[in-house]
Amino acid sequence: MRRVAAAILAILVSACASQLYPKGLETMQPAIQAEDWLAADGSRLPLRSWLPPGAPKAVIVAVHGMNDYANAFAAPGAALAAKGIATYAYDQRGFGRGPHPGFWSDTVTMASDLRAIAALLHDRYPQVPLYILGESMGGAVAIVATAGQPPAGVTGLILSAPAVWGRSTMGFAQHAALWLANHIAPGWSLTGHGLNLQPSDNLEMLRALSRDPLVIKETRIDAINGLVNLMDDAQGATSRIGLPVLVLVGAKDEIIPAAPTWAAIRRLPYLGASQRAALYPNGWHMLLRDLQAQVVVDDIAAWIGDPAAALPSGADRQARKKLDESP
Repeated sequence: MRRVAAAILAILVSACASQLYPKGLETMQPAIQAEDWLAADGSRLPLRSWLPPGAPKAVIVAVHGMNDYANAFAAPGAALAAKGIATYAYDQRGFGRGPHPGFWSDTVTMASDLRAIAALLHDRYPQVPLYILGESMGGAVAIVATAGQPPAGVTGLILSAPAVWGRSTMGFAQHAALWLANHIAPGWSLTGHGLNLQPSDNLEMLRALSRDPLVIKETRIDAINGLVNLMDDAQGATSRIGLPVLVLVGAKDEIIPAAPTWAAIRRLPYLGASQRAALYPNGWHMLLRDLQAQVVVDDIAAWIGDPAAALPSGADRQARKKLDESP
C-alpha cells in the first residue's frame, strides 16, 4: 500500500508541475541553414520551402496552427509556388520536429521567433514583397508579432481562421475549468475525442493527419493555457495592426467561434481600406486544406497582386455583407 501511495503521490506531483520552455539567452546571430533556421538562443527550428521555378514575385513566411507543423503548408505552398509565390514554413517550438515537442514555450518567444525569421527572409529577398501567413494559432502569433511595430520589410498579413478566442469571449465555465486544471494538473493531457468538432471537409487529409506521428494528438493542460494566453494577447492586439491585412474566414468553422472572430475583424483600424476580410460560405477551419482550398489560394495570390482589387471568389463581398449586420 505504501508503494501504491508513493506512486500516486509521484503522479500527482508530476501533474502539478507546469513545464514551459521559453527561449533562452540570445547569444548568436539568427541564420537560415539547409533544413532549419538558427534562433538567437541557439535553438534550431526546422524550415521547409516551396519555391517557384524562377525568381519569386512575393515571399510568404507561414506559421502553423496548434499541434500541427510546417507540413500544414505543403499543399497551399505548392499551389502558391505555381503562381510565382515562394512560401517558407517552420516548426514552432513545441511542435513537429521543433525543440521540446508537446511542451509550450510562451507568447513572447513565439512572436520573437516569427519576427526573426521574417527579418532573415527579408534579408534574403530584399526587393521582394514579404507577407506573413498565419493559420489559426499561427494567426494569433502573427497578430502579436506585428501589432504596433511590425518587423522591417513585412508588406502585409494573411490571417486564416485566426485564433482570437480569448478569455473575455469564453463562457465562465470554460474559463474557470481551465484555471482550475492549470493550477491542479498542468501536466495532464487531453484529446479532442468526444467533442465532435470537424475542422475540414477534406476527410482524406484529416485521416492523414491522424496517422502523422508529428501531429500532436494529446495536449497538455499547460499548453492549452498557453494557447489561451496567446489568444488573449492577439484579441487585444488586433486594434494595433497597421499593416495591410486579409482575414480569411470559413462560415462552417467549428473550431474558432464566429463571434470573437468577427469582433476582432471589426477592431481592425483600417478595415474597409487596406484591411479586409473574406468569408467562404463552404469554408471550414482548415481553409487552406479544405476541398475548396484552391479558391482560397487564388484569392491570396490575387490580393498579393493587387490588394485593392475584388477577390476572384467574391468572398470579400460575402464578408462585407456579414460586417453590415449588427455585431
